[in-house]
Amino acid sequence: FGWVDARLIREDWLRDCSPTAWALYLFWVTVADAQGLSYYADPSVAQRLRLPVEAVKTGRAELLRAGLLAYEPPLVQVLSLDRQPENRKALDHASSGHDERGRTQDAVLLGDILRGWAQGGHP
Repeated sequence: FGWVDARLIREDWLRDCSPTAWALYLFWVTVADAQGLSYYADPSVAQRLRLPVEAVKTGRAELLRAGLLAYEPPLVQVLSLDRQPENRKALDHASSGHDERGRTQDAVLLGDILRGWAQGGHP
């Protein structure tokens, strides 16, 4: 992973999450491997973020409910934003009558942009 998708904010994925959950999401996005997997144990995450271990567990539970993570101890996996969890579809449909979360813009990796500029063109 290593980058944060702007849809996280545009599509309000963290709307019901605490600041602790936001910090945990950023941590796991930045340490995850190419498949979104993180092998950090709860005590290590807590130490790095200066949080109690219980706060890591609570924040992770919020991110699981938001559909942003999968968790199978000891692994945490950051999930793609290319899908919308069923519970979010139901909530959005009930509140608006239709899905207003269009997915027309693909994410662009910063590395691709920089390579394009370095080659004298645009990505």
